[in-house]
Amino acid sequence: MAFELPDLPYDYDALAPYMSRETLEFHHDKHHQAYVTKGNELAAEAGMDGLSLEEIVKQSHGKNPGLFNNAGQHYNHIHFWKWMKKGGGGTSLPGKLQSAIDSDLGGYDKFKADFVAAGVGQFGSGWAWIAVKDGKLEIMKTPNGENPLVHGAQPILGVDVWEHSYYIDYRNARPKYLEAFVDNLINWDHVLEMYEAATS
Repeated sequence: MAFELPDLPYDYDALAPYMSRETLEFHHDKHHQAYVTKGNELAAEAGMDGLSLEEIVKQSHGKNPGLFNNAGQHYNHIHFWKWMKKGGGGTSLPGKLQSAIDSDLGGYDKFKADFVAAGVGQFGSGWAWIAVKDGKLEIMKTPNGENPLVHGAQPILGVDVWEHSYYIDYRNARPKYLEAFVDNLINWDHVLEMYEAATS
């Protein structure tokens, strides 16, 4: 299954001022496109181009680092664009998700503090996540293009802490970017959709 760059689910100006048009143009049009192009090339070389994206991520982990990094980043970004929306974030979560965050993560305030801390604490490039593992929510962080799929978990929310995701808008203020992501950008409907798929 060839990798394809998806269109953004909103206009390039939609997430401003929390994520600018310039950031989205560089991040989506250039960085994500590069993962797609290189990922297709490496998947074909490895004879994995007939597999699903999730299978390529899992099967290349620890065996083919070039393919793994590009396939992982393609998977991560397909969802990253959907995990954001204009007028997103905030504390109004779908009921089922709120219940899970209350029982597994200690409530919204603790989730926010721990999620931001995971993103701030990820040294260098990587991601912070909420994932479902053994039926429960967990906050995780991973380096580079790695994601919870290779740790026996299903991601339901992720935030990109590579510098290309925030440097144009926030310079080196990663904590400020992460706060803005949680408060103003998260598309809780897509998180719920992934939560329901992971727990069904």
